[in-house]
Amino acid sequence: MNALNTYLDHTLLKADATSADILAVTAEAKAYHTASVCVNTCYTALVARELKGSGVKTCVVVGFPLGAMSSGAKAVEAALAVREGAGEQCQSRPPP
Repeated sequence: MNALNTYLDHTLLKADATSADILAVTAEAKAYHTASVCVNTCYTALVARELKGSGVKTCVVVGFPLGAMSSGAKAVEAALAVREGAGEQCQSRPPP
């Protein structure tokens, strides 16, 4: 069995998070070998670049925080996140 930290997502989803805040979270995730860093999609490329080669995945939320957008819009957001380096995705609500 793996250590508990390898199952945890280190997450920062605050709307006012800065790039510096995100960089701090990625550094902590690498230091503690968490499963992933989970962020809003606007930080996908930054997190993917910072985590490259670390074994920590880049995780994003799609349609966050309310999920009050069309399934098509969520699909576009998810596809863009994958192109920018996301390896894990969550959506805030299941599709209708």
